[in-house]
Amino acid sequence: MKPLPIRLRLAVWYFALFATGALLLSLTSWWMLRHTIETTLRQDLQERVDDIRIQLQHLGPHPSGDQAQYAFDAIYRFRDDGKWLQILDQNGHWIYRSPRMVTLNAHLAPPPALPSAGLVDTIHQANRPIRTLSLPISVNGSAYSVETGISINKPLILLHDFGLGLLFLTPAVVISAAAAGHLISRKALVPVSLITSEARRISDRNLDSRLPVSAADDELSQLSTTLNNMLARIDAGFRSVRDFTANASHELRTPLTRLRTEIEVALLRPRAASEYRDSLEHLHQVTLDMSTLIDSLLAIARSDAGTEVLSIAELDLRSLLDVITEEWTPIANRLSIQFQIVDPPSLETPLIILGDRLSLLRLMRIFLDNSFKFTSRGGTVTIAITPGKQHVILAVQDNGPGIAQEHHAAIFNRFFRVRGDTSRQRVGAGLGLNLASWIAEQHNTVITLESSLGQGASFQISLPLVRQSTHTITPRSTIYSSLGG
Repeated sequence: MKPLPIRLRLAVWYFALFATGALLLSLTSWWMLRHTIETTLRQDLQERVDDIRIQLQHLGPHPSGDQAQYAFDAIYRFRDDGKWLQILDQNGHWIYRSPRMVTLNAHLAPPPALPSAGLVDTIHQANRPIRTLSLPISVNGSAYSVETGISINKPLILLHDFGLGLLFLTPAVVISAAAAGHLISRKALVPVSLITSEARRISDRNLDSRLPVSAADDELSQLSTTLNNMLARIDAGFRSVRDFTANASHELRTPLTRLRTEIEVALLRPRAASEYRDSLEHLHQVTLDMSTLIDSLLAIARSDAGTEVLSIAELDLRSLLDVITEEWTPIANRLSIQFQIVDPPSLETPLIILGDRLSLLRLMRIFLDNSFKFTSRGGTVTIAITPGKQHVILAVQDNGPGIAQEHHAAIFNRFFRVRGDTSRQRVGAGLGLNLASWIAEQHNTVITLESSLGQGASFQISLPLVRQSTHTITPRSTIYSSLGG
């Protein structure tokens, strides 16, 4: 079954609430009036019995029937209140009976047979209901049964008219509740309708638009604020994707232009084999640059999509440095840069850390690529290892031109580049440090940059140290003593 619209559900709930309230109020009002009438009648009857007790006290002990009849007739015969009254002594003799009671021939139990709290009953004379109270009393040492009554025509008419009024009023209240529920539900959903219409107007072309937020700090204003925050995140995501696409297209266009230019120049006229070889070497370098750029773009895209999953496991940090040494020593020699690893000689055992081998190798390559790129001939690039009790700090340092303080945060943004001495090598696409920052984040650490203009740069990360192996290996100082330009 299809759920009802929220507006209709609100109207139904309002109707049910008001209708139930009106019904309960009507029933409660009728019951309270009835209870008040019953209580008032009982009090009136009790007061009349108290009057009878006073009159019997004035008659003295053991009054005769004629004496009592005369005395009570003098008081009650010509009063409506005396129309329903009879008194019986403990011996079963009538002390007084009003003419109405004689006509009704109403029975009255002797004092011992009546409950101490009295007995309330309703009798009828013609079409007139009479509420009676039969109560045992004790006067001047004698016990009497007193029964007095009062007409309840007027109270019953009052109760009937009041109930009839409620019978007509309650449906009117219920109908009004239905109308009020409909109006209230519409009014309550007006802000929601405004938010809906504004939300429909927002598309990928105007994500900078925001939903209206009411001044009242209520649920709807909180909903608008939450949706605005979500729109801000979506807008930032769209901007990031657009910027990423534009920058990636720009970065890819440069090597493609180089490829096209190199090929067109080579095809302008016949050339010697050596010239063709030079052109092919240039083309090969361009394709390598494109491959590196595309790999970085794919890695960043996978990290954004959450599909790049790292395999965190125990690994030997020094074994990673062996790979790095083998890769970068020839590059350092070719560029005439001294490349060294500073490792405390007293630690001749492997450092077991937690990390992903391939991603940590990539992070080190990014650091070294930047250091070699901006370090002049004769300069120094150093990898420093500082083991601690629970962590080991890995730093890549150079004595290049350094990075100004205002660029420290921006260099980790995508496609941001600080240009230095690029006469010998090209400047990269500005993706490496952003990817390195993501790799560090996946290892629950951050990259610390220490640099200033003219003082070189140092990139540091802290990795969790699991343990130091007890197996002795060749001292690191001997392995790295031959490295350098």
